[in-house]
Amino acid sequence: MSNPSQQFAAELLANLVASGVKNFYLAPGARSQALAIAASQLADAGKISLCVRLDERSLAFTALGRSLAERSPSAIITTSGSAVANLHPAVIEAHHAGAPLLVLSADRPARLRGLGANQTTNQVDIFGASAPCIDVPAPTQDLIPDATAIAQSALDLMFGGERTGPAQLNLQFEEPLSDGTPNAVQLLESLSLATKDYSRPVQSTEIEIDNSTVVIAGAGAGESAQEFAAKANLPLFAEPSSNARFGPQVITNYPELLKTELADAITKVVVFGKPSLSRSVMKVIRTSELYVVRSDYESFNPFQNAKLIVDQIVPIGRAQDHWLQSWKLEAPTDPRAGFVSQVWDNTIQHSLLFGASDLIRVAEGCVAGKQLEVFSNRGLAGIDGTVSTAIGIAQSGRKVRALIGDLTLMHEISGLNLTGLGNLDVQLIVGNDRGGHIFDRLEMRENLSDAWFEKLFTTPQQLDLAAIVSGFGWHYVKAETAAELDAAMTRSGFVVIDYQL
Repeated sequence: MSNPSQQFAAELLANLVASGVKNFYLAPGARSQALAIAASQLADAGKISLCVRLDERSLAFTALGRSLAERSPSAIITTSGSAVANLHPAVIEAHHAGAPLLVLSADRPARLRGLGANQTTNQVDIFGASAPCIDVPAPTQDLIPDATAIAQSALDLMFGGERTGPAQLNLQFEEPLSDGTPNAVQLLESLSLATKDYSRPVQSTEIEIDNSTVVIAGAGAGESAQEFAAKANLPLFAEPSSNARFGPQVITNYPELLKTELADAITKVVVFGKPSLSRSVMKVIRTSELYVVRSDYESFNPFQNAKLIVDQIVPIGRAQDHWLQSWKLEAPTDPRAGFVSQVWDNTIQHSLLFGASDLIRVAEGCVAGKQLEVFSNRGLAGIDGTVSTAIGIAQSGRKVRALIGDLTLMHEISGLNLTGLGNLDVQLIVGNDRGGHIFDRLEMRENLSDAWFEKLFTTPQQLDLAAIVSGFGWHYVKAETAAELDAAMTRSGFVVIDYQL
């Protein structure tokens, strides 16, 4: 009889692939070896894409980037113990952003939990509400779990709820842990494709438009926000990562304008996606009559004042031209606006990824309206995993340009590891201000001495960025002028552009 661990692993992966899961990510480990062997069999036969990365945290964000780019599930295979815990930042980002990730966490048998067994902890529901979990008992000669039913349950957890999100299959394995047979490819060939329809009913409503209404588009808003604003003739305050920052309705400098008396004229706000960048935007949302249109992100209602949260919204009437024109004013811009606008304006063939540094806030107040594919991890807006997210997006076949801060890069140095990635186009443009100057915007800047503020918040780093980047095999370019930046942005492959701010 075949090895039970290998039999179940091959059956499970074959069923997942038959159900439409095609992108697999693996961090090497002993307890997960049967899953790794089955994945390799499928990859060698061209049935799946398989990416192997050493660091589980970077691995998970790479998988997240691929999921965001393709809007399809990425499956992550890890061994037991702390390996699973290192997935947590990417999993909670996926939860808040509505991205499908499937964690296949290998585990020791349940009987070993709480007894001090090596690399054993309670992995069941380790991600809490962010990723529902099915704890699968170890396959034995007497009983192999139903891989078909388990695979379908995993898909149901990711796609069958109110919105899409991550899920976990916690897979216990007994020794012996693997074998060369059966071949997962042969099992896949015996299965029929079993894609299930997870479409949800769409709730639509109409609202009256007047000359005190504005549209705010946050991350994940998409083109529907721009279409609504155009149809209703309304000012559109679109964050750079909204994918709605284009068209004649766009107001480019709204964060500053909302600090003036213009904001007092707003009484009704329609929100698409998840806005999260500016306090002036949050203030007008809190004090206005609020209507929210759902996106892949969790429903936006932080002040619990939404009159309606719906799937679609239809305007009744149009605002007069003078309301839109009243917002077409000049406002102060950040000194770094020229740098950020240069990157934005010169991004044509690339998809653009913003890190959660101060630069996306600079972009919010200055970049021109332009239809461009933009990504950003705004579910929780952490700086975690931005390099790996860019790599995952590039694995979908895109050229990727990421605009990040120096601390964002340093936070994920291990993500620069290129082993096994092949030829991709990933450009990391680092706005290097030697520390976390995003905190300059917050109140403690006025309350602390320069020495305390630097020590506790800006935290300048003493790292040789050129040596680090080159050591990982990336092309390093230092740019100090606009002309040098333009020249650097023509490079292809894996490139880090260190722009001195």
